[in-house]
Amino acid sequence: MYNCETQKHVHEFVGSVKLAELGSDDVHNHRFAGVTGEARPWKGSHVHLIKTKTDFFNDHYHEIEVFTGPAIPVGNKRHVHFVYACTKERDGHKHMFIVATLIENPIGEVEYCPTY
Repeated sequence: MYNCETQKHVHEFVGSVKLAELGSDDVHNHRFAGVTGEARPWKGSHVHLIKTKTDFFNDHYHEIEVFTGPAIPVGNKRHVHFVYACTKERDGHKHMFIVATLIENPIGEVEYCPTY
């Protein structure tokens, strides 16, 4: 049973960063995936922390540490979150990325805490 006091829901995410052009022979991007942190109340909604690393490509990776935006309803009492952010700098550059989380608990019943 879902217990709002001990466990808040999480979301899966998968994305790809925008291209970085560091020279004519060094155009590249990175991929990332994972599971967000638990829901945190925020301004009448909630957000999630995304903390991960991109794949290792072109002799480096990038760290990502950002909060999602608030919940965006998508119907049937479900929601997603949107993120528009930037990786941390590595190897003299960083990458912008845009990603939406996947729907929380996609095959289970949705139970909400009263404050979310």
